Amino acid sequence: MSPRSPAVNEELRRRSRERLLQAAVEVVAERGYEATTLADIADRAGSARGLVSYYFPGKRQLVQSAVHRLMHRTLEEALEREPRTDDGRERMARTIDAILGLARDRPVLMRQHMAGLLQAEGFVQCPEQQRLAELLRDTVARHGSHDVDADYPMLRALLMGAVYAMVLPNVGMPVRPLRAELFKRYRLDWPLGTPPDAEAPGGAVREDLSRFFATGDDQSK
Repeated sequence: MSPRSPAVNEELRRRSRERLLQAAVEVVAERGYEATTLADIADRAGSARGLVSYYFPGKRQLVQSAVHRLMHRTLEEALEREPRTDDGRERMARTIDAILGLARDRPVLMRQHMAGLLQAEGFVQCPEQQRLAELLRDTVARHGSHDVDADYPMLRALLMGAVYAMVLPNVGMPVRPLRAELFKRYRLDWPLGTPPDAEAPGGAVREDLSRFFATGDDQSK
């Protein structure tokens, strides 16, 4: 049997990493961060335990990368859905709704993510986080910012603050007043994006996350 080409090996590594990211999101959402082990994630992904350590230094880094991946692809999907638009106000509205929607629909996962950001290592500088940052910076630029380097961190901070307020146990705030405050700041009309009382595009929330962690040959992102 001839050895696999470098391109084939690279594709196999990409698929393995994607499976681990998806498994991390699923297991942490089900069990919580503390009750999840790397072995649990490896088992869900169908991977060897040692493969997790090959790609990620530890559980915290893996989970942060996985949630950043989910956030990136959720936001990307919201921005690209039909009717597609280059209008900066609509794109800002979709961005706000995508991130607040994750906090509303996946509070356990987002609560664990926020807790992880408060640890000593803070943000994990991974490809997933960088792609999310690129989309947020593009949103700020299209909205009309004259200083993206200053306005991007502000948008990120405001979104993080809103998510934190939503996922606080027992005293979490509902999405509507937080959305209203963000829309007021960015001078957005309430009907833009996906208002909380409107049906989500495509119907109900889809629990299958595989579209965000594509491992097939037809992956386009």
